[in-house]
Order: sequence, then structure tokens, then C-alpha cells
Amino acid sequence: MTCDVAPKLGFQKPSLIESRFFPALQGESTKMSASDPNSAIYVTDNSKQIKAKVNKYAFSGGQDTVELHRELGANLDVDVSIKYLNFFLQDDDELEHIKKEYKAGRMLTGEVKQRLIEVLSELVARHQRARAQVTEERSSRICNSGYKAHNP
Repeated sequence: MTCDVAPKLGFQKPSLIESRFFPALQGESTKMSASDPNSAIYVTDNSKQIKAKVNKYAFSGGQDTVELHRELGANLDVDVSIKYLNFFLQDDDELEHIKKEYKAGRMLTGEVKQRLIEVLSELVARHQRARAQVTEERSSRICNSGYKAHNP
């Protein structure tokens, strides 16, 4: 789509587009679906809904018991919370620390999920505040001024 739209906006076509897909909360063997509201976090969810969804549905790479987890650590390749934090957590050092501690078994699934809940709740709240400020008039004015800037 970007290849089609870019020239119309006065830009060159991109030479490479990278796409990453989020797994459903239940893991990579499932898919997000509008018919299953618990398969994804929506920008309309409130912090209570985000917490409930992550805690109940986010597939964990942790072990079955705390003792086993402390011994073997987490499988980061299947852990949904880690996959989401890879994309949404802005602090690379914190992300690497979480991965290291979780993989070694020094950090538990609940702790990783709690950090994801904090990150997603802030992101969604910020989006909701910005969305609340958008009016039809303001949206039209922004879209028209942006279009004219690239297509005099």
C-alpha cells in the first residue's frame, strides 16, 4: 500500500518495508480475531481490561512451578509478554535486563506481565487522550494542510 500511496504524496516509493505481526495473546499458534475480544489488546481497552487480559490470556514461556522456573528459566521464544515488550518498551537496557533475568529464572512470569501491563496501559491511555482531542474540523484541517504541503 505504501508503494502505491507514496508517489501520490510526493515521496519516492520505499525500497523495503518490514512488517512484524503481533501474536494473539494466547500465543503464536492462534490468531487475533474480532470475534474473540480476549485475543488482543485494543486501543479502546481501559487499564483494568488490559490487566485482566494480560494476566489471564498472555501465553507464558515460564515453567509450570516456581521451583522449576527458578531452575530452568523462561522460554523467551514463545512468551507473548516478551514479544510485546520487544515492540512497546522504549528502554532497550530495561528490556535486555528483563530478558536476562526472566530467561535465568530470577524474574517470574507475573513480574514480566506486570511490566507489560504498565507499558500497555500508559500507551493506550496516551492514545485515548490524543484521540479525544480529535474533532472532525481539526482532522479535516490537518489532513488538508498535510496534503497541500506535498502537492502544491
